[in-house]
Amino acid sequence: MPDAMLVMLVAVIVAALAFDYINGFHDTANAIATCVSTRALTVRSAIFMAAGLNFLGAMISTKVAATIGKGIVDANNITQMVVLAGVLGAIVWNLITWYYGLPSSSSHAIIGGLAGSVVAHAGMSALHWAGLKKIVTVLLVSPVVGAFFGFLFMVIMMWTFRNKAPYTLNKVFRKLQILSAAVMAFSHGTADAQKSMGVITMALVSYGTLDTFEVPTWVKVACAVAMALGTAAGGWRIIKTVGHDFVKLQPVHGFCVETASAGVILGASAMGLPTSTTHVITSSILGVGLSKRMSAVNWMVAYRIVGAWIITIPASAGVGFLSYTVLSPFLGR
Repeated sequence: MPDAMLVMLVAVIVAALAFDYINGFHDTANAIATCVSTRALTVRSAIFMAAGLNFLGAMISTKVAATIGKGIVDANNITQMVVLAGVLGAIVWNLITWYYGLPSSSSHAIIGGLAGSVVAHAGMSALHWAGLKKIVTVLLVSPVVGAFFGFLFMVIMMWTFRNKAPYTLNKVFRKLQILSAAVMAFSHGTADAQKSMGVITMALVSYGTLDTFEVPTWVKVACAVAMALGTAAGGWRIIKTVGHDFVKLQPVHGFCVETASAGVILGASAMGLPTSTTHVITSSILGVGLSKRMSAVNWMVAYRIVGAWIITIPASAGVGFLSYTVLSPFLGR
């Protein structure tokens, strides 16, 4: 009979990689929705470009993984069951929002799922309130920064190229947008794949395989591959919401959106701060839309997106709490 703790560890690793895969197709839209909607790239080309650059970005750093692994819950209250239930909470919420085409945050989902499961295990005192405050503050501030820079970049472009014919301008920026989309895909890998790296490393420390929180190379590669495969699977429902329904975009708009978003995400990742790529790019699209006029934004879609933002952490926390409550009597605490 295999060791029960080992079986739980394997279950956590499989669930974390499944979350990474789902994150890949759920958040594909973050990197490529704008270049698809402006026809800078075909859906197929954009998805495969994003998959490759997601993989490269995921291999660069582990600072965000450390924040996720050590900043949410007290290490003394981390068990395999806590981690497994937390990841399941995130997976369920991601699938629900993907089904309805809502660009919700996978970052919020994993944070909420882990918080809910550890509260079910050990109560509110098991949460790292200082770490959670830091993480949530960044997650709230980064969309504002994304909207500001999206608006600013668009105003600068409008002023700089005000005398250029729209056809010529769009022809140039359709090519430049491929580069900005590539940088956005790379930044997505630096931010989002690290969440699963943090979860798996947390489980390895809990099991005793690791003495300190340091992400092994095989974990980096496994998470990078899982996200790249998920990205290659695509996520057309959310691509349509972000790239077509929210704000009508031309290549110059897409370039500004992707450049602003990538700058915010790469800056935060360099500091080990987990941003929501979903929030940053959708807020950048909002900023670009507002630079045109208020009516350029589909406010009904905007309200749906904001609604998903607001409820993601409590909803995924609720699923994480429920998962722990239901599974722990059968699988252990």
